[in-house]
Amino acid sequence: MIFPDFDPVLLQLGPLAIRWYALAYVAGILLGWAYARRMIASPGLWSGKGAPVTSLQLDDLVLWITVGIIAGGRLGYVVFYEPSVIWRAPLEIFQVWKGGMSFHGGLIGVSLALIVFSLRTGTSLLALGDLIAPCVPIGLFFGRLANFINGELWGRVTDLPWGMVFCNARLKLQSGGVCPAGLLPRHPSQLYEAALEGVMLFLLLRFATHHRRWLRHPGAVTGLFLMVYGGVRFGLETLRNPDLGMPAFPLGLTMGMMLSTPLVLAGLWLVASARRRAPDWPAV
Repeated sequence: MIFPDFDPVLLQLGPLAIRWYALAYVAGILLGWAYARRMIASPGLWSGKGAPVTSLQLDDLVLWITVGIIAGGRLGYVVFYEPSVIWRAPLEIFQVWKGGMSFHGGLIGVSLALIVFSLRTGTSLLALGDLIAPCVPIGLFFGRLANFINGELWGRVTDLPWGMVFCNARLKLQSGGVCPAGLLPRHPSQLYEAALEGVMLFLLLRFATHHRRWLRHPGAVTGLFLMVYGGVRFGLETLRNPDLGMPAFPLGLTMGMMLSTPLVLAGLWLVASARRRAPDWPAV
């Protein structure tokens, strides 16, 4: 299959370009916000104390999270994937519109935002994490679809029938007439990630929050998110082409694998800790 000739710009208004990638962030934040409000409005999901914040407090928290996503995502990309920017062209760090965002950096940014919000309001940090974690796959889903539209973060070479040649007129023009992905079929890994990190993870967390009532055990939902996302991302890195410019790490590891491993370990610890604290943990 040949990669479609998508236009990453939805609408051009003079010098202002409205891009699908930017809209993916907007959609993820707004829909995640709405989903969190629905969880807050469902007291049966929580323990006797109810949700950790009110809807009004959530409105303030979303602003903190948005800043964490953008600042953390951009700084994470620069530090993890393109550190030469720091001394070569430091002003590019602030040029978010040129692309280059890291999920792991965004996760760090959001975590810091939650910590600061928790300290300022006296809210349980674990309960805040449990409220936000089920919303994250929504943003991941739209973000990976935007990666696909942009023709970036493609997978490794494959002979499977759905392999895709990531080469069209736009990509050639951007790369001086040569497609950076080459002319061999590759895994459409962006779509794999949209399905697993987005849809599958959302449904799994939905099952945990609405059917197993894990929100009654602070830290459990956050742990489940970290554990499953980290494991899925680690596995998909074997199908995703390593980011351009990355060195060859030992044992065939990639930067994504190394950044995801601590998430799996932290997730396992959080779920195990929640189980130890909860004598009424639901039976499997």
